[in-house]
Amino acid sequence: MRRILIAFAATTLLAGTAAAQTAVTTTTENFVTAKPTDVLSYNLIGLNVTNEANETIGEIKDLILSQGNLEGYIVSVGGFLGIGEHYVIVRPSAIKVSYAENDGKWHAVMNATKDQLKAAPEFKYEGRWKR
Repeated sequence: MRRILIAFAATTLLAGTAAAQTAVTTTTENFVTAKPTDVLSYNLIGLNVTNEANETIGEIKDLILSQGNLEGYIVSVGGFLGIGEHYVIVRPSAIKVSYAENDGKWHAVMNATKDQLKAAPEFKYEGRWKR
C-alpha cells in the first residue's frame, strides 16, 4: 500500500511539472515588445489632423479595431465645442502619424481638405457604437 501511495505521489508530481512547463512555453507566445515606431492609442485620441498646408481639418476621436487590427480612425470635422460635429472613418493609410523629436509632439497629416472630410460618409455613435 505504501508503494502504491509513493508511486501515485511521484506520478502526480511529474504530471504537475510537465503541465507547468507546457504553460510556460505557450504563454510566452502571447507577449510582444513595443518597437520605437509604435504609437500608443492615448497619443492618437485628441490629436489634430492637419493637411499639407498645415491647416487643421479634423481631430482623431476614436480608433476602429477589427480582429486585432487597426481598421480606421474616427475623425471629427466641423462643429464647435462638440456641437455640430460630423464624424467620418478614415483609413489608417490615409493619415501619416509621426513623432517629432525636436518638439516632443505627435503629428497627424492627411492629404485632404476640411470640405472633403465633411462630404465623406458620416459615422454615427449609435447602436453598438453608442458612447
